[in-house]
Amino acid sequence: MLRFGCSQVVIERLDPLVNPGMNPSVHMHQIVGGDAFSEEMPLADIAKLSSCTTCHFLEDFSNYWTANLYFRARNGTYKRVPQMANQFNDGDNAGITVYYTSPAPNATVAFKPGFRMLAGDATRRTSENLGKNMQQCYRCFAKENFGGSAFSPCMDPVWDTDHLPKQPCPGGIRSNVIFPTCWDGKNLDTPNHQDHVSHPVGGPTSFSVVSGACPPSHPVKIPQVMLEVMWDTRQFNNKEDWPEDGSQPLVLSTGDATGYGQHGDYVFGWEGDSLQRAMDSGCYLRNCSLLTEQPPKVKNKCSVPVTVKEKSDLDEWLTELPGGGKGE
Repeated sequence: MLRFGCSQVVIERLDPLVNPGMNPSVHMHQIVGGDAFSEEMPLADIAKLSSCTTCHFLEDFSNYWTANLYFRARNGTYKRVPQMANQFNDGDNAGITVYYTSPAPNATVAFKPGFRMLAGDATRRTSENLGKNMQQCYRCFAKENFGGSAFSPCMDPVWDTDHLPKQPCPGGIRSNVIFPTCWDGKNLDTPNHQDHVSHPVGGPTSFSVVSGACPPSHPVKIPQVMLEVMWDTRQFNNKEDWPEDGSQPLVLSTGDATGYGQHGDYVFGWEGDSLQRAMDSGCYLRNCSLLTEQPPKVKNKCSVPVTVKEKSDLDEWLTELPGGGKGE
């Protein structure tokens, strides 16, 4: 298993998977990884198009992105919820923590140049009822410093939910998005960015359970990718600022106030066979002698210029979500 942080490379309304070539795209994203990220990304070796990366390992020029989170105040205005460095990623400029998991050495096939995929559904507004096998979840931290639960992601029966937490979270909120673990072995992408990948025969599995058999239609086992984001909601915990009816005040940048529509996007960009070698070795978390580490002060310097001209600054109080949504 690899677990490492990727600092923010840019925050803006671009989505080269779902809305390629569209500037601006329909909702705001927070993006990490290589500086080749743009409104349109070719089916090419992204590592060769990048000059730097915000990821901990210098070999990883992939791009990963998720929707942003906003606080909707009682008066109807919105404020972007800031992010904070995840546990063990001190010094990172917010961003995303990335996991790659394999059941054993030589048990998975790394992605190929040009590969990309999407997990989740931005339009979903009801639960998938997957229980402990939910593929996206929110951890409400009951204590500061990531305290209150020792369960693996999405496994806590009290503090993990597939909807946005309905109560204040003293330590902030963690988002997790889990990607499928089987590939058809042919297509680098498909029109919906999902049909070329699949869950195991028995359906979605909980995080780190990566040993399920792949179906004949998708026979190639790939590393399990999981994205993890820390939202610093602590400044928004005063319930006097919440809606008068007591409903939870958070909304994704898609306009989703349920949280069921949480999703993640992935464009593969590892250099050469570096990911395959890491998966076939004894690499664990950030301990991998086969890969080159970058200190936060270096990776935090990598960035992509903002190209979308918004009506207001990203961190001002807004009368509407970027793109015109109202969070309904």
